[in-house]
Amino acid sequence: MTLRSFLTFLLCCFLLTACTSTPSRYSMKVDSAPITLIPDHEPTPVIPKYEPYRLANMRPYTINGIDYQPIVTGKGYSETGNASWYGQKFHGHLTSNGEIFDMYEFTAAHKTLPLPSYAKVTNTQNGKSLIVKINDRGPFHPNRIIDLSFAAAKELDYLKTGTAPVRVEVIHVSEDNWVSVGSHKPVPLSEFLPASPLMVNQHLLAVNESDKQLLDEKQKNPPHQPASVTNTQQKQTYIQVIALSNKASAEQKADGLGALYQQQTTIASTEELHKILLGPFHLDSMAALALADLRENGYPNAFLLHR
Repeated sequence: MTLRSFLTFLLCCFLLTACTSTPSRYSMKVDSAPITLIPDHEPTPVIPKYEPYRLANMRPYTINGIDYQPIVTGKGYSETGNASWYGQKFHGHLTSNGEIFDMYEFTAAHKTLPLPSYAKVTNTQNGKSLIVKINDRGPFHPNRIIDLSFAAAKELDYLKTGTAPVRVEVIHVSEDNWVSVGSHKPVPLSEFLPASPLMVNQHLLAVNESDKQLLDEKQKNPPHQPASVTNTQQKQTYIQVIALSNKASAEQKADGLGALYQQQTTIASTEELHKILLGPFHLDSMAALALADLRENGYPNAFLLHR
């Protein structure tokens, strides 16, 4: 064997070894729950909003010899069947919608619903329900209609059984902020929000027992009703959303934000600026959730304010 042939042989062996040692996209052959839960990790409550469908996800596709045709809209859609769940194997990989799959968040996979979609999923065995964002395709198994993330399945209490009978109702938000849940009559987004995860997932917002009690009191006495007792010495939590130079624009935007977040709004004016304040919030956890949502939806400079 010549030196050139020997070097070529070594190169081929190296390439073969490299190919056989490279892990596949999903290094785990069998899916599983995480070995250990992340300490202090709480899934973010999903708040439905208008999002245009991704045209790339409307194309027909074939999996295991079966053809699937995504539907044009999820409006009015509801179905019942079995739900499964997925976790560790797919954690950190891209979903069909181009997002990173996080098994600790409330997301789901569906074979034909437009991406992204929002849906209320109810475990019909125990009555538990939650709202998920559908950003992936699947499950490609017979007799299963939806695949929930590990966190969502944990919330609906069917991790041990692996599957559960569920009802899936698409939450459709139109461009002009009208919301319909399954086949129910559409309502303005401002009317839907009080029944959204801001209230449904109370345990995610109430960080301790005292917070839960405050939340219960808030629901018994809605914000539009005047409080019977006001503690003027205790500082209250607000969100300063934005400061505008035009007072009329500030008033108009304040009205919209108040309806959207179901909170009182105040305009604090100086000679040059008109600051829109949202609040006061009864719970710091509620304020933090609203702040995160504001920053993700056009108000990156919003901040908490105690006064």
